[in-house]
Amino acid sequence: MKKLSAVRKIAVWLAAVAVTGSLAGCAGTNEGDQPAWMDQPAAEKTGVTLNVYNWGEYIDDETYRVNEAFTHLTGIEVNYKTFENNESMYALLSSGAADYDVVFPSDYMVGKMINEGMLEKLNFDNIPNFQYIDEQFKNPVYDPTNEYSVPYTWGTVGIFYNTDMVDEEDLQQGWNILWNEKYKGQILMFDNPRDAFGIAQKKLGLSMNSTNPDDWQAAYEELVAQKPLVQAYVMDQIFDKMANNEAALAPYYSGDGIVMLEENDKLDYFVPEEGTNRFVDAMCVLKDSPHKTEAEQYINFLCSTEVAKANAEYIGYSTPQTEARKQLDPEIGENPDFYPPEEVLSKTEVFITLPDEINELQDNLWRQLKK
Repeated sequence: MKKLSAVRKIAVWLAAVAVTGSLAGCAGTNEGDQPAWMDQPAAEKTGVTLNVYNWGEYIDDETYRVNEAFTHLTGIEVNYKTFENNESMYALLSSGAADYDVVFPSDYMVGKMINEGMLEKLNFDNIPNFQYIDEQFKNPVYDPTNEYSVPYTWGTVGIFYNTDMVDEEDLQQGWNILWNEKYKGQILMFDNPRDAFGIAQKKLGLSMNSTNPDDWQAAYEELVAQKPLVQAYVMDQIFDKMANNEAALAPYYSGDGIVMLEENDKLDYFVPEEGTNRFVDAMCVLKDSPHKTEAEQYINFLCSTEVAKANAEYIGYSTPQTEARKQLDPEIGENPDFYPPEEVLSKTEVFITLPDEINELQDNLWRQLKK
């Protein structure tokens, strides 16, 4: 599942994007250190404006300038807005208060929106770059017939730790290390229920997608037992706390690792042996979009090798685009923290849409925990 607030830019950490062009694989930088698509003639304006709703800082608008490139090359304008979390995005769209064409929900939210008839089936004839999406991301559990979504980015949840503050042998404890009293007051924990309960469930050997209320109660009891050891429940506050050596251990999203590891060379990351969440953020077209073909053209553009590479370098999250990954700096594209081997991926679970009664139970238990 995608983070609940904006990621930080990593473009300054990487070498300048260097890619070559056509619309399906259009341009990176030229000799003047500007995107090479700027050397191509601007397409005639179509009069169409796409309304796009994405996570904050989740597209390269600085180096490659993706939306500007799309408009230049297609003549289609982009009205681009951002949201902070799946729930606020869903609330806005379901209220009818805003009209968007392309949206970027996370896995379990894709399933929810499919079930509620909020998404349009895609015409993949208009998305030929789907051929470059890794097979492991096709026909996902949240969209099993692969009719409504195209994966945009993905990652895993693991534990960031300070090597000066954590004993190496304790890492063998897996998720249990977050319950180790040795680190009382030095543990950070997710400040959102799905991730926090998911960790407790994995610790207990349970599914993160359990529909058994007893499993959720058991996970709640684990979180209650952990609470006295927790310094703070955090989201983006993790960056400053880990960078400043204010905490020893913190579970978080792999895509943010580049930022944290660059800010503090004492930090490292691992995925516990018990398994973890593998999250996917996807691109979808809203039901009754008046610009369905243009929306699919936009999705196809984001799936092109050069654009997928530029976005992966800029935001830090893993790309499902196979050719883009091959072109990444090996420190990223071949890094097992960001592209784990099959033995790690085989133990991951993707969050799926939970029944309403389980969601209500989760929310009630979370409120009790946070009192």
